[in-house]
Amino acid sequence: MKRNSLKVMVSTLAITMMAGVFAGCGNKGGAEESKTTQNLTGTIQIDGSSTVGPISEAMAEEFNKKYPYVKIPVAISGTGGGFKRFVVGETDINDASRPVKEEEKKKATENGIEMTEFKVAYDGITVCVSKDNTFIDTLTVGELTKMWSPDSTVKTWKDIRPEWPAEAIKFYTPGPDSGTFEFFTEAINKKAKAMRPDVNPSEDDNTLVQGIAGDKNAIGFFGHSYYEENSDKLKAIKIDAGNGGVSPTVDTIKDGSYKPLSRPIFIYVNNKSFAKPEVKEFVKFYMEKGSTIVQDIGYVGLPEAEYKEQLSKIK
Repeated sequence: MKRNSLKVMVSTLAITMMAGVFAGCGNKGGAEESKTTQNLTGTIQIDGSSTVGPISEAMAEEFNKKYPYVKIPVAISGTGGGFKRFVVGETDINDASRPVKEEEKKKATENGIEMTEFKVAYDGITVCVSKDNTFIDTLTVGELTKMWSPDSTVKTWKDIRPEWPAEAIKFYTPGPDSGTFEFFTEAINKKAKAMRPDVNPSEDDNTLVQGIAGDKNAIGFFGHSYYEENSDKLKAIKIDAGNGGVSPTVDTIKDGSYKPLSRPIFIYVNNKSFAKPEVKEFVKFYMEKGSTIVQDIGYVGLPEAEYKEQLSKIK
């Protein structure tokens, strides 16, 4: 009886010791994982383009799965509005749907700010009407200029083509601080920010989507991803730059045949911010995961070699 009791005690002790060994192994792994996910803290300040903003938001969400203690608020005040903050050192990263301007570079230099440009994706500014608009399919670049130029006399669809209805057009545009607005006006009207005065502007592209979708006589433009997200209620217009109408698609945007509204989009990083481990790691993550995440959220990714080239800029 005593021998049996002793066997039970020894067996129980052995099981307990083994459980402790396995638990110790598990705790070690958990500690290592915890160390990996907790060794970065701090805040990364991002502002800028409404077109690039969703990419940065998606990157931040994925980054926080690995580094949950880094705060990454992404503000959207337009490319120009974001640069106003960036060049005085208020933000670490500026999302930009156009290259930085010389006057913005000069302002940054005056404030001791040096920056590095990273190309993150391609975009095609998409001209849209409501799904309820059944007569329009293609616009030439000349017709776009006629419609959107500062001295435009176009009021109705009939003013563009005589066979179209004499219905008043309602024009929607991104706000004047938007890089999309600047790129479109320069490409179509040959002068940045040159625009007819009677438009309905908004820095929130979702507001533009709602306005266009809800009015069969409305027209507007924004980044391609916003069209893709709302293609059930919007119709993308083909653009004819002289060789027939071309739809904005991943392929036509990437190869540049969607003219003249295809463009690269960027982030700009304050070089001083690279001294903060969380910023450096985030920008590395941005370039390493770019080809996957960018395409997953409906944007046109760069070739893998270009992301590697961008990654090499991080010192």
